[in-house]
Amino acid sequence: MGLFRQDLLPLGVEAPLFEAQDDSGAAVRLADLRGRFVVLVFYPADGTPTCTRQLCALRDSYEPLRAAGAAVYGVNPLSARSHAAFRRKHGFPFPLIVDEGRRIAHAYRCGRLLVTRTVYVISPEGRIVFAERGAPPVEAYLPLLSRR
Repeated sequence: MGLFRQDLLPLGVEAPLFEAQDDSGAAVRLADLRGRFVVLVFYPADGTPTCTRQLCALRDSYEPLRAAGAAVYGVNPLSARSHAAFRRKHGFPFPLIVDEGRRIAHAYRCGRLLVTRTVYVISPEGRIVFAERGAPPVEAYLPLLSRR
C-alpha cells in the first residue's frame, strides 16, 4: 500500500461520530444524519488554488449528489468566517465544517501538519463505504449512492 493511501479508515468500519459547527454556525452532528449518505471532503485550506479547484469541481458535480439525497460537507480547521467568505465567493451549495483543533480530521486519519486531502462516503447505516486520498471525481463514488 502506498504512503498516499496509508492509514485510511477501512471500508465497512463505523464512521467516527462528531459534532461541529458549519460556516453559518449551525450544528452538524453525524449521528443526526443517519439514514442518509454523507460525503465528507477534507481539504487543507480555504482559497488556495488546489483547494478552490477541488471544491469548485464538487460544486459543479453537486446536483447528482443532491438528487441522491446525500449530505455533503467540506471540512477543514479554518474559522467559520473564512469558510463563509470562501463559500460565498465560489457559490458552494454545501456547508463547510469548522474542524476546530482538527479533531474530525484526526478521527478520520487525515489530520497531519496540514489536513490531508481525502474524501469519505458514509452509508446511511453509518459505515465507511468509500475512502480515497486526493480529489477523486464525484463519478468515483456516485454509483455507491444508488445502492441500498
